[in-house]
Amino acid sequence: MPSHAGAAELLLARPPVVADGISLFLDMDGVLAPMAPTPDAVGPVARRTAALKAVEARLAGRVAIVSGRTLDEIDRISDHALVSGSGVHGLERRLKDGSIQRSAADAGVARALAAFKIFAIERPGVIVEDKGVSVGLHYRQAPDAAEAAKALARDLADQTGLTCQPGHMVLELKTPGADKGTAVTAFMQEAPFRGAAPVMLGDDLTDEYGFQAAAALGGYGVLVGPERKTAARYRLNDVEDVLTWLEAVAKA
Repeated sequence: MPSHAGAAELLLARPPVVADGISLFLDMDGVLAPMAPTPDAVGPVARRTAALKAVEARLAGRVAIVSGRTLDEIDRISDHALVSGSGVHGLERRLKDGSIQRSAADAGVARALAAFKIFAIERPGVIVEDKGVSVGLHYRQAPDAAEAAKALARDLADQTGLTCQPGHMVLELKTPGADKGTAVTAFMQEAPFRGAAPVMLGDDLTDEYGFQAAAALGGYGVLVGPERKTAARYRLNDVEDVLTWLEAVAKA
């Protein structure tokens, strides 16, 4: 996992409400959408869709969703509000012109998928999510399976060379070589993002890569949720707070 160099010692302030000169990168779960018992329990919300469209218009297209979900899931939940986006922790990325760049799946993903399916059959409530270039093991509905799930994921990562990516009650084994930070960095080399300061909103450890990339490029991260050690400079309380902030930015 990324380090937390530069982590704030004091309480993080709210991010400034500015639109000029920034490029905006938004995680999905826990930031734009509340956490849910299962991945498919999250769906479109009219207020979210409107806020995304409004802020994208205000920022002249400099907005992208950067998520662990696939691009298809990003589109479904956001109701196709944005063109630019990155899915599966940077392993797939859609550019402003609509073209998509995808990493080839590591051979170990198929092995991990098979092992996760066997694990889930034996433990009711555990859900396996096949993303092609990665596979997730969700145990939110089977918290007693947490330690066994972590042990399995660690063993498989050691055996296959896949990257183990922990999240909120989920463990993901993914094709190595990309993360949310590499996605932010790639977008910032392209129009319309190039030349602005990147601002990354995220809630969990996978977003620290995005926070660090934004800071390295002259921008900053915004942590969503409870205070913790982080590379982010600012903080918002929850999804409702994020939407309120986005609506303000759209009017700035």
